[in-house]
Amino acid sequence: MAGNLDKLRVEFVEGITTGVLNQLMDDLLAEGVLNPGEKDHILEKHTIRADRARDLFDTVRKKGNTSIKIMMERLQTRDPALYNHLMPQ
Repeated sequence: MAGNLDKLRVEFVEGITTGVLNQLMDDLLAEGVLNPGEKDHILEKHTIRADRARDLFDTVRKKGNTSIKIMMERLQTRDPALYNHLMPQ
């Protein structure tokens, strides 16, 4: 599974836009996957979109498979094309 997540991380970072990234962080905050401090940390520590995406992915990944599943479900709603690229049927 770790290898799959490493590949997923690379493609997530490459494909996500700033707007979707911000919406996704808001969604994860509302779902309780992220707390306000984690979201603020990601936004304040990084100014580059790719760095924010990496930090978000890594933060969610550390929380386990349920958190990753929630993030991917929200991504499916926010950016179906990216979701379908990351999670081909």
